[in-house]
Amino acid sequence: MQRGLVAEIDHAAVAHNLAITKELAANCKIIAVVKADAYGHGAVDVSRTLIQRGVSMLAVAYASEGKELRESGIKEVPILSLFDPDPQDVIMYNLTPVISNKGQAKRLSDYCHSIGCQRNIHLKIDTGMGRTGFQPEQTEELIEIFNLSNLRVVGIMSHFSDADILDKEFARSQIEGFDNLRGVLQKDRIKIDCWHMANSAALISVPEARFDAVRPGLMLYGLSPMSEPDSKEVQLRPVMAVKTHLLQIRSVKAGRYISYGRTFKTSRDSLIGVLPVGYADGINRLFSNNLEVLVCGTRAPIVGSVCMDTIMIDLTDIEGATEGEEVVIMGSQGRESINAKELAAKIGTIPYEILTTLGLRATKRHLFT
Repeated sequence: MQRGLVAEIDHAAVAHNLAITKELAANCKIIAVVKADAYGHGAVDVSRTLIQRGVSMLAVAYASEGKELRESGIKEVPILSLFDPDPQDVIMYNLTPVISNKGQAKRLSDYCHSIGCQRNIHLKIDTGMGRTGFQPEQTEELIEIFNLSNLRVVGIMSHFSDADILDKEFARSQIEGFDNLRGVLQKDRIKIDCWHMANSAALISVPEARFDAVRPGLMLYGLSPMSEPDSKEVQLRPVMAVKTHLLQIRSVKAGRYISYGRTFKTSRDSLIGVLPVGYADGINRLFSNNLEVLVCGTRAPIVGSVCMDTIMIDLTDIEGATEGEEVVIMGSQGRESINAKELAAKIGTIPYEILTTLGLRATKRHLFT
């Protein structure tokens, strides 16, 4: 039997979530964020589904991710490279780079001049994230970039630091800074085709952040970034289900220890199931004695420490489980379900980390019907 996790990717759910996204975005263009292998879901296949259903652009973190998409045959839409404006990669793979400082712009312009071409770019404005980008008051530097003959600024973007929380004061201050810059540039008769700022959280909860385009990420994969979801978010459908199988079932007497460190001791005669997954497969060790999985439509707790290659679960109260039985780590089985938010809460992290960690290490099975 195969070791490790299998991630089933439901492309009907991708299409469903994109439809909800479009409804919220109204007339805005959709820049679908497929960085980190589409949050662990498989960037190539997910991107094809998104393009078939009308997204305007894809966004990746680094040029290597854009390269993978281009080499897989994805040519139909622009690909925004958020952090990596390497001149050679940008030209070779036809990427639209996000420029965050004057040095990047100059290097790209010089390279374009040397090979006789022009490149569309977006500029990044730091309105409060504190990561990369021009400050809104750096208008002189921005205008210098507008005047570089080998670059054409077609977009200006910013990014929220906390649009997912209930208090929107700081998010609105970021919008104000972004909008003020737009006003300044308009007074200088500088016209930019596409202003964009809204991530999933802002698209859902800050309508004034939508501008010309939006950049949904997490909501495309069926999860809301908000702590208190509204009716639109409830309609989102998780795209990824993560599964494995029962490798072995063992009868264990009361008073026996399970796994490293003797952190669990059976209080009764027990049936213990062994799963062929562990922290090498992305099952965080903080899930030791701190997670349930689904077997035969029933929740079964992990017992003992998560090992590198295995975890143990208590099957004593579950009837009918057999070796080879499907086990759901994340997803639905019968009337029960476990989602990435539940897993994240167990170990004090966020759903993004759960999806990327499990998805990137699992064998993917794409479901198109």
